[in-house]
Amino acid sequence: MVAISEVRSYNASLKSVLPNPVAVFVGGTSGIGLFTARELVRHTVSPTVYLIGRNATEASKIVNELREINSASKVSFIQKDVSLLKNVDEVCNEIKSKEKHVNILFMTCGYLTLKGRDETVEGLDRKFSLHYYARMRFIQQLSPLMDAAAASTELSRVVAVLDPQAGLRLKGVNFSDLSLKNTFSLKNVMVHASAMLSLSAAQLAKQHPETTYMHAYPSGVETGVTRQVFGPLNGVAKFVLSKLGRLMFVPQGESGERHLFAATSPIYAPRVAAETTSMVGSDGVVGSGSYLLNWNGEILADTDNARKLRDDGGVDKVWQHTEEVLKSIEERGSYSP
Repeated sequence: MVAISEVRSYNASLKSVLPNPVAVFVGGTSGIGLFTARELVRHTVSPTVYLIGRNATEASKIVNELREINSASKVSFIQKDVSLLKNVDEVCNEIKSKEKHVNILFMTCGYLTLKGRDETVEGLDRKFSLHYYARMRFIQQLSPLMDAAAASTELSRVVAVLDPQAGLRLKGVNFSDLSLKNTFSLKNVMVHASAMLSLSAAQLAKQHPETTYMHAYPSGVETGVTRQVFGPLNGVAKFVLSKLGRLMFVPQGESGERHLFAATSPIYAPRVAAETTSMVGSDGVVGSGSYLLNWNGEILADTDNARKLRDDGGVDKVWQHTEEVLKSIEERGSYSP
């Protein structure tokens, strides 16, 4: 476990280490993305922050809040439904028109649902798209700006927050139906999105060795999603759950601090600087540039299931599928397996 004192000590150094970062928060108007954006603005000198989300009313309040925390910060909100990849492209084009580099791409987009498959006009399930395909499109589209950051010896890091433990421990990845067109279930979405994020991170670290790629587990955190689930309960139940939550959940502030540390600390070195770290990558190799993180900053241990996925060619199979989906939607507007 990375002690919270170490986290806070490092974050306090960011004003000199990373004074003027450019950061993109996909899902940054609530939850962990927001908590992390707050800490980034608090601990840097003149950050440029892009918040991507759907709720313009809530975003307006958040933009003002972040500017109050740091009057030198440049905070922008881009309103888009990024479950559609064409909208992801529009967001990225806007950012590329304004910035020469991006230091941090931090993605928490997703939502809680008990619905079955909810197919978009692009042929993907909406939840699965937010958890995986949209994130891959953001990475693909913003990689030139992240490469530019790395080329100028600045931080270049991608953090995808979901749950790497599902892909590490749960079996069930169906390589013949990776998009889950025919075998959809909420459990399968979690297993596929988790495993595919982790396997793709390993591939991306090879393609862009100067950028660090992370798949991070947040643990239980007091977020808007939690309030959404507890919303229908009566006042007494809410009170009891709020008390239990203080014992069960990572506090919002600490979650933001820890995720800022994950998004900036040199201990999670890119592949090109493997000799500077002792952290084991998602492929089981020290310093491979892709890391599976627990909520407390520790590297999640490799498993027999994860090794079998890699040994079965999972990295190449998932990446080939991902490129096929992204290309199909870019060229034809939809994907059909």
